[in-house]
Amino acid sequence: MVRTLYFHFAGFLGRITINFIGTLGRWGQFCGEILRASITDKFRFKKVIREIYIIGVESLSIILLTGFFTGMVLGLQGYHTLKKFGSEGALGAGVIYTLLSELAPVLSALLITGRAGSSMAAEIGVMRISDQIDQLDCMGINVYGFLLTPKFWGSILSVPTLTLLFSFAGVWGGWFAGVRLLGVSEGSYFNSMMSTIDAQLMRMLIIKSFVNAALIMTIASFHGFWVHARKEQGSSAVSRSTTAAVVHASVFILIFDYLLTSVLL
Repeated sequence: MVRTLYFHFAGFLGRITINFIGTLGRWGQFCGEILRASITDKFRFKKVIREIYIIGVESLSIILLTGFFTGMVLGLQGYHTLKKFGSEGALGAGVIYTLLSELAPVLSALLITGRAGSSMAAEIGVMRISDQIDQLDCMGINVYGFLLTPKFWGSILSVPTLTLLFSFAGVWGGWFAGVRLLGVSEGSYFNSMMSTIDAQLMRMLIIKSFVNAALIMTIASFHGFWVHARKEQGSSAVSRSTTAAVVHASVFILIFDYLLTSVLL
């Protein structure tokens, strides 16, 4: 009995591992096709602007609101922690370092994944199950260049901008909580903040935001593009693919956040 359960469990793990490696390989090939098309295919300006609007402008309100309240939480928590050591004047340094190094790139990417990434996966998934992608292939149109590279460039241009705006809103959220509500000196708040910002911190923010942009776009598009390979059919397959896109993109964002932090520090 125990031996049978062991073999069943080993077989289950083996199937999961094989499926994971196969999916990872298809995703890598998919990313390569997008990258090649983005370099060799013509730049579709109008479609890129549309994607910037969908990914960037429509996500702006939730990014600013979340960034502001994240900054308020950092200001509140940081103040009470620093107060124990008599270092309330360093509140600005703590707020800006936490925002630029971790919270701004990660939280903004997770928010964009939930709002724009899910929409991207569903849109491409519906096009796949309704045979629109196959029709583009039949007409000799490069699907990667026509459909996916505008989303790639829209994501690459939008996500870093939204990350910077998240940081900006967080700075003022920390200012409101620390200076206006708790009485920290405004001068010490901004002075400590400016003395903390350096090239390494900005490099970490920029690299993470560009990597997150690529992860969101490629993972969301991949799940929509390969929706026909799922065992479910029709609208059920699209809904499952959309859910998988959000979950997998969120997990990869956190994994790459650790990897990039360990390399860049």
